[in-house]
Amino acid sequence: MFERIEYTVEKIAGDYAYLRNDADPSEELKCVARALLPAEVDEGTRLAYEMFQYSVIE
Repeated sequence: MFERIEYTVEKIAGDYAYLRNDADPSEELKCVARALLPAEVDEGTRLAYEMFQYSVIE
């Protein structure tokens, strides 16, 4: 039901980050408010989305 989705931060523009779905790179970038992401996020950071929250993949 709540599957894990992995993303890579492609671009940061002001208060928003644009994420690429690692499983389907052809999918349109997802725009997410930076307030919903971990503070240490930067371009190139890999994220996991599970249970309505994002976490950094080490």
